[in-house]
Amino acid sequence: MTIKAVAFDMDGLMFDTEDVYWKSASALLARRGEIYTQEICNAVMGRTPQYCFELFKKTFGFPETWQELQQESEDFFLQFLDDGFSAMPGLFELLEHLQKHNIPKGICTSSAKRIVSEVLQRKNLEKQFDFVLTAENITQGKPNPEIYLKAADLFGVLPQEMLVLEDSVAGIQAAQNAGAFPVVVLAKHNKDGNFSAAGLIAHALNDPKILQLLSVCPCS
Repeated sequence: MTIKAVAFDMDGLMFDTEDVYWKSASALLARRGEIYTQEICNAVMGRTPQYCFELFKKTFGFPETWQELQQESEDFFLQFLDDGFSAMPGLFELLEHLQKHNIPKGICTSSAKRIVSEVLQRKNLEKQFDFVLTAENITQGKPNPEIYLKAADLFGVLPQEMLVLEDSVAGIQAAQNAGAFPVVVLAKHNKDGNFSAAGLIAHALNDPKILQLLSVCPCS
């Protein structure tokens, strides 16, 4: 295997924003007298806004459209984002390594463009990637491989030449379905997930096992 490009998921992978999503979903449901649970969280992790809020509608019988629920949830998210959030361990070290060795990198996230733009801007990373694909750029969300097939096309590489960094089961399945090399990075929010489809399990973004995979890139 020769890795020629790296695709990043964003929430929970690049940034510790899963707590922010938890707060925003909890606020959305609390306003309607419902409780956000770990079971629901696991069901929507890595999924598109449409999938998430259609599930909310089905589960709780909300009368609003999924788009209205999305808008309200995003408003809460941006409000809670003001409390601050951190980069996941090893992010900047990995980005520096990729930059040093001229390895292309892109973001492939199920989150909405509005959220993605705000998160990247707050960490001054909006210009650090070759491209950013969000929920608005796809018709079928993870675990469908569409977003990673599009990424490979934008990189100009074969899917099997692309390393995918993920933190969700749906994301790992999407990468595998695309034919890419899927790597899951474990953290507190996903430590109990079934990642049998992952080609590699890492514990930080600068895990030596990830860097070793990148060392065979001809760009380096």
